[in-house]
Amino acid sequence: MLDTVIKNGRVVDGSGNPWFKADIGIKGEIIKKIGDLTSIESRKSIDAGGNIISPGFIDPHVHSDLLCTIPDIHKIKVLQGVTTELFGQDGISVAPVSEVTKPIWQKQLSGLNGDIGDWNWLSIDEYLSFLENSDIIGNAAYLVPHGGVRTLVMGFEGREATQEECVKMRELVEKGMRQGAIGISTGLVYPPNVFSNKEELIEICKGAAAYNGCFVVHIRNESIHSLEALEEVIDISRQSGARLHVSHFKIIGHKNRDKFSMALEKMEMARNEGIEVTFDQYPYSAASTVFQAILPPWVHAGGSLKMLERLRDSENRKRIEEDFASNTTFENWVLSCGWENIVITSVMTDQNKPLEGKTMVEIARSREQKPADAAFDLLLEERGNVAMTIHWGYEEDVELGLRHPLQSVGSDGIFGGKPHPRLYGTFPKVLSEYVRKKKILTIEQAVRRMTSAPAQMMRLKNRGLIKESYFADLVIFDPNKIEDKATFDHPLQRPIGIHDVFINGVHTVSQGNYTGTAAGKVIRRD
Repeated sequence: MLDTVIKNGRVVDGSGNPWFKADIGIKGEIIKKIGDLTSIESRKSIDAGGNIISPGFIDPHVHSDLLCTIPDIHKIKVLQGVTTELFGQDGISVAPVSEVTKPIWQKQLSGLNGDIGDWNWLSIDEYLSFLENSDIIGNAAYLVPHGGVRTLVMGFEGREATQEECVKMRELVEKGMRQGAIGISTGLVYPPNVFSNKEELIEICKGAAAYNGCFVVHIRNESIHSLEALEEVIDISRQSGARLHVSHFKIIGHKNRDKFSMALEKMEMARNEGIEVTFDQYPYSAASTVFQAILPPWVHAGGSLKMLERLRDSENRKRIEEDFASNTTFENWVLSCGWENIVITSVMTDQNKPLEGKTMVEIARSREQKPADAAFDLLLEERGNVAMTIHWGYEEDVELGLRHPLQSVGSDGIFGGKPHPRLYGTFPKVLSEYVRKKKILTIEQAVRRMTSAPAQMMRLKNRGLIKESYFADLVIFDPNKIEDKATFDHPLQRPIGIHDVFINGVHTVSQGNYTGTAAGKVIRRD
C-alpha cells in the first residue's frame, strides 16, 4: 500500500521535457511509482485536478542559516514551493568559528542572518548536527564560507594572506568538505573576503575541488569592473578545478548595462573551454544586502567594531564621502545607483523602525543631514545591523538573464523588517510574470531552472526531478492562478496558487496552508 497518491495532475518533471499526465505514488520518503495508479491502494489520495505537479523548488542562494530553526518565520519559503535551500552564502556564515571569532561573527551577521541567541557550535559538523536536531521545515545543504576559514587563520586583518596562511585556509576548507559541506562560497565585496587576492582564492578552491565541490561566488564587482571581476573567478575555476556558480548575477547601474550581454558571452566562452559555469538570478531589478556594504573596504579592516570606531571620526567620514563620490576600485553602490535608490529595509532598534521602507534621501531630509552623514549615524545607532534594498537596473536585463539556459532561480531572500519582496515572492513571480503573462519562458523551462538545474550544480542525488526512487519533494500549483503578492511597499504578503507541498514524503503544505510539520533533512556531501 502506498502512503499517498496524487492523481489527475500534469507532471512537469524538472528535466525541461513537455508535461505529461500521470499519477504519483509516495511511499515513505520516496516517489515509489509514476503512472496510472487507479487500481493501487493508498492511505491518502489527492486530486490535483489538472494542476501542475513539479519537483520541489531548490533555492541556491538564501540567508536562512539561523532562522530556518524557527518554523513560524521560515514557513514563507515552503509556502512558495521551496523544499531545499543552500546555506553558507557570500563567504559570511555561521560556521566554522572559534571562541574568539564567534562573538564577532554573531554581531556582524545579525543583520543578515538574524539572531537566535548564542551559537552552541564551532565546527561545520557541529552546526549541521545542530540543524539535524532542530525542527527545520525543508532540506538544507551548506557551503564552507571563505570568511569563516579566513578569520580562523588570520582574524579580521585587512591584508592579503601569506602562502602559509593560504595553505592553512585550504586545509580548513577540506575539513569542512569532509564534514558535509558541498562547496565553498565567497563574497568578494564583504569583509574579510574583500581583502583576498586571486592566489588565495585559487588555493582555497583547490580544497573544494578535491571533494568535487562547487565555488559559489558574489564577484568582486557587479558594476563598472564587472567583466574583469567575472574573468577573475573564471580563471580561479580554471586553475583550481572547482566548478563555478555566480551568485545573483546582474550588472549594477544604468550606465553599465551594456556589460550584461558581454558577461553572458564570457560565461558561454568559459563553458566552451570546458569550465563548468552557471549562475543564479532573482526576478527583480533591485538588490538587497547589509547596509554597511556601501562602505569602502578600508573601513571594514579589523571587523565591525573597528568599522564603527572609524565612523565616529570626522576625518574618516570625510574620506569615505570622497570615496562615495569618485572611487571605482570597490563596489561603490552610492556612485553606481545614487542615494535615492537605496532603501532601508531593516533596523534593530525601535526608535529607527519608522525608517524602514524609506530611501536614504528621505531619511537625510527628515534628519536635516547630508545622505552620507545620515548613513554614518544610522550605522552607529544600529551598531551596523541595518539591511537595505538597492534599485540597480532595468527589467529588460532581468528578462535577458531569465532567458539564458545557464540560469537558475535564486531568491537571496533576507528576513526581517520590511524586506525585499523576493523573500516572499521569487518563485511564484517567475511562474506568473515570466511564464503566464510575458511568456518569456515555458512552464517546463521555468521549472527546470527551479529544480534540476540547481540540483545539478549542487550535485544533489535523487532530488530535483520527478522520478521513481527520488525523494518525494513535490509541489502542486495552479499555473493559471499562481502569483506573487509581495511588493516593495507591502513585502510581507504570501503568494497564491500553490496548493500542496511535500517534503521527503511529508504533506507540508495542504490547500495552501502550512501543516506545522518539520520533515527537512540536512544534506551532507557523501
